[in-house]
Amino acid sequence: MMVDLGSFSEEKFDAKKWINSACQNRHPQDPLEKHLVDLEMKLQMISEEISASLEEQSAAALLRIPRASRDVIRLRDDTVSLRHSVSGILVKLKKAEGSSAESIAALAKIDTVKQRMEAAYETLQDAAGLTQLSSTVEDVFATGDLPRAAETLANMRHCLSAVGEVAEFANVRKQLEVLEDRLDSMVQPRLTEALSNRKVEVAQDLRGILIRIGRYKSLELHYTKFHLKFIKQLWEDFDARQRANKLPTEKNEPERLSSSSELQSFLPTITFSSWLPNFYDELLLYLEQEWKWCMIAFPDDYKALAPKLLVETMVVVGSNFVSRINLATGDVIPETKALAKGILDILSGDAPKGIKFHTKHLEALIELHNLTGTFARNIQHLFSESDLPVLLDTLKAVYSPYESFKQKYGQMERAGLSHEIAGIDLRGAVARGIGAQGIELSETVRRMEESIPQVIVLLEASVDRCISFTGGSEADELILALDDIMLQYISSLQETLKSLRSVCGVDNTSDSGGSKKETGLEKKDGTHNPRRVDSISNEEEWSIVQGALQILTVAECLTSRSSVFEASLRATLARLSTSLSLSVFGSSSDQSQSRVVSDVGNDEGSLIGRAALDVAAIRLIDVPDKAKKLFNLLDQSKDPRFHALPLASQRVAAFAETVNELVYDVLISKVRQRLSDVSRLPVWSSVEEQTAFPLPNFSAYPQSYVTSIGEYLLTLPQQLEPLAEGISTDVNADEAQFFATEWMFKVAEGATALYVDQLRGIQYITDRGAQQLSVDIEYLSNVLSALSMPIPPVLATFHTCLSTPRDQLKDLVKSDSDRLDFPTANLVCKIRQVNLEH
Repeated sequence: MMVDLGSFSEEKFDAKKWINSACQNRHPQDPLEKHLVDLEMKLQMISEEISASLEEQSAAALLRIPRASRDVIRLRDDTVSLRHSVSGILVKLKKAEGSSAESIAALAKIDTVKQRMEAAYETLQDAAGLTQLSSTVEDVFATGDLPRAAETLANMRHCLSAVGEVAEFANVRKQLEVLEDRLDSMVQPRLTEALSNRKVEVAQDLRGILIRIGRYKSLELHYTKFHLKFIKQLWEDFDARQRANKLPTEKNEPERLSSSSELQSFLPTITFSSWLPNFYDELLLYLEQEWKWCMIAFPDDYKALAPKLLVETMVVVGSNFVSRINLATGDVIPETKALAKGILDILSGDAPKGIKFHTKHLEALIELHNLTGTFARNIQHLFSESDLPVLLDTLKAVYSPYESFKQKYGQMERAGLSHEIAGIDLRGAVARGIGAQGIELSETVRRMEESIPQVIVLLEASVDRCISFTGGSEADELILALDDIMLQYISSLQETLKSLRSVCGVDNTSDSGGSKKETGLEKKDGTHNPRRVDSISNEEEWSIVQGALQILTVAECLTSRSSVFEASLRATLARLSTSLSLSVFGSSSDQSQSRVVSDVGNDEGSLIGRAALDVAAIRLIDVPDKAKKLFNLLDQSKDPRFHALPLASQRVAAFAETVNELVYDVLISKVRQRLSDVSRLPVWSSVEEQTAFPLPNFSAYPQSYVTSIGEYLLTLPQQLEPLAEGISTDVNADEAQFFATEWMFKVAEGATALYVDQLRGIQYITDRGAQQLSVDIEYLSNVLSALSMPIPPVLATFHTCLSTPRDQLKDLVKSDSDRLDFPTANLVCKIRQVNLEH
């Protein structure tokens, strides 16, 4: 047999490939075992020959180097005279050194060949051993010695990995897999017995057998399968108790069908919320016992085995757990309890149409979640020595039954709050009678004002629920829900305001706000439906005014309370941003789970890693897209310009504007009533009667319409004082007084504008009418002065031009054009029929 040694010098020499090639070149009739033995012997002999040659050449090389060194020392003393000789010797030494380097390089190659040959030799030994093991393994199994069988299978696995993909050993590989499965099945009953009887040494030996053949997963499977039987019994205890409580009812059902009250007394009394703490306590105790036992029996695996048992437990009971939670949330409301429906049924539309979602449903869910949270903290403490990834997976499994509910948190919160808002009665309906309008207005305003803190409390409770149930991971959905609920509430307030317009008698008035000039109001007096002076009493009229003024406190309360709530919500979001970014991603929100895991040391987790085990981080760590979206929102919340409830903020401002419009319409309505026919009063066109004596026969006193308006305006400060006092409890007293004064000026300006409009509507006025009108205007001007309000130039021009005799009016307009409002002066001249052109 010729052996080609050329391939051993190649840099990419592969011992397995060389052996396979040598095996393929053998004679077909030669046994494989004999061929391998012969090949092994030849390689060994060649290796010994190469080794001897290497030693001989090395010795010769070492003998030449000392002789040359001695020659150099001897010639060094005569360096000056023998320089040329020394140079020649140096040349020879350099040549000798070069040849030595070449020799060493050749020796290195030979050594590499030797190492590869030794590797081939070992591989051949493994191949020969594999053949022997495969022929004797059945005998080992027949002895029943499991450790020896495991060792044999492990050696076969090692030999197969050394030989590689050789066609002759393909059957051996399949045989090995069958034998490993066979050994695994032989270990299983013994392991079950060892776990049952708490035999530590036996369990350790069996664990060693499984580890030796690479079957650690089988150890986990057998361990969890054995203990799940007991845990499933604990879980099924609830159903057993339910059936036990229902049994007496079912036996006596025909006798009790006629009496629903008696039937109710036999219904199951045990609830899932009362049973769950006991289940968690027993499960925790069982896991604690297993943790301690595994520390002794499986010191290398206990940190993963006990958590794996809990994870598999939650996988087994997960779907039933969700169903029980769903039904338990429905038990808090009689309607859903009678129908055996829960949160998921209501949200999915499986419940009847009349069934509504209540916040009590969500509170019951959070109560169950809190029980699970307590259990999760105990588990975290118990498994604190486990690696962080193992602990994270375990806690995810503990909270997994609530995941389907958390994904619908925004929908739940929106439905619950909507039901609560719809239940707030804002209308104060009373029996119609004397003063009924004022009473209804006052009662409605009172209810509106009282509803604002109620709604804010509901919204604040929803924020607490979000933190408690999701840890803030659903903050983005919460904000959307709160914005929608605020819109719903403000819409109900707006509808109530619309109804109050009819109560106040200003439902058809188109005027809106003191900022609008009265010149833009209706030009036709009959287009609106004001309350007539004689239709209601003066006392009720003032009660309506007082009620309308109280609506301002509603708007102010809503604005301030919503602003405070939004600021509080923004602060909560900022705190969440800090806490969640630290717990989930260390110090950056752009990192992934690997950042958290990388923070864990070999022996124990870092503080950041351990902080990640809260309810929010456990959810967000697996959903980076949702986490990124949430953190973008939380980062925006740190901006002072950020509006947590953008739509609600706009609607609050719109509501305040609507309230101002209503209050202004109520306050100005009495003025409108008095001025509705002023432009058509007959006194303006009356002619002075001729008498024998030169006595004035016109009234020197202002007419009743203007005196009633003046008295009303002078009484307004007294009406506004209680409003100012009520507001001063919340803001600065000076600001409250300014607020009241501003409203007084609004009404006075509106009254003046209405009066001027009526004056402009006069078509013709006699001298007597002009004298009477000038007295009326003077009275109103005095009232405005008493209110510290400047007289408008238009009204002053009317007074000046009307108080001037007709024959002097033309000269007045031409001489005092700078002091007069010229368009108004021209109008007065026109209605007094004074021609300025002549």
